[in-house]
Amino acid sequence: MTSRLQHFPIAWFAMIMGLGGLTIAWLRAEQILSLPFSISSWLLPASSGLFVLLALLYTIKLVKYRAAAVAEFEHPVKLNFVPTVSIALILLSIAWLPFSAPYSKLLWLAGTALHLVLTLHVVTRWMHHGKYEITHLNPAWFIPVVGNILVPIAGAQHAPAEISWFFFSVGLVFWPVLLTILFNRVIFHGSLPERLMPTLFILIAPPAVGFLSYVALTGEVDAFARVLYYAALFFTILLIAQLRWFTRLGFFLSWWAYSFPLAAITIATLTMFQHTGDPLFLRLSGIFLAIASVVIAALFIRTCLAVARREICVAE
Repeated sequence: MTSRLQHFPIAWFAMIMGLGGLTIAWLRAEQILSLPFSISSWLLPASSGLFVLLALLYTIKLVKYRAAAVAEFEHPVKLNFVPTVSIALILLSIAWLPFSAPYSKLLWLAGTALHLVLTLHVVTRWMHHGKYEITHLNPAWFIPVVGNILVPIAGAQHAPAEISWFFFSVGLVFWPVLLTILFNRVIFHGSLPERLMPTLFILIAPPAVGFLSYVALTGEVDAFARVLYYAALFFTILLIAQLRWFTRLGFFLSWWAYSFPLAAITIATLTMFQHTGDPLFLRLSGIFLAIASVVIAALFIRTCLAVARREICVAE
């Protein structure tokens, strides 16, 4: 137990991103489609409880194995998974909003403040380092800065609009910059290592979440909103078309990178149906919701098996 806790990775919080995203997706489906059952009411306490458990375990690691935790904060790849903690809080705040506005606001304040601090830390590390190489770049680099785009989804209800526009602007400006560098990396410097291949699904998240935040801020689906949505839809189709590459991969905790982006495109498609009434988006949202649910259920089962077999939380 002691040695496994020492190697307990911060990337575990990506699981909360996936489960939180799925919770929101089912919640939106239940609201928009007036479903006669509620799956989100089961997913929400499960996601929240798991976050508390992971936070407790990582806090113990910080106390007992501080050097191991600090090493993650300085690692050129693992550093970018540190903000999964704050993003998990923001997602939980979105999921709790229909049930408890005060609790949602508390989670949003904590997640937003922490994410700003972590964004500043990560970008500072990017600017002042001596060991980063182009091969260190992968889609997980979107997490720290582009994660700011999430803030307005609940922030539009909890704070002045200018605060949400601030975070939206930060994420939106960094998205095309990192996207350009990333394509340079995968085209001219070889494919990603097998362990990081699942992170390619993160390409879906920035435009999908950007679409949701933009609609939350403006209240409508205009031309720019459609650009964001269809960019997310294209990346989804592109990655599904590459399915044979992903089915060959061995299991890593990075498989959870499949989860939140699939939930994000599901929520975005439901929102498109809500605003346009086009039955095409209704069918697409049903397909995406089914895919996201099956994938995340499979990820949860496979992760439990990996824990039981001691395949994760071990020295690399």
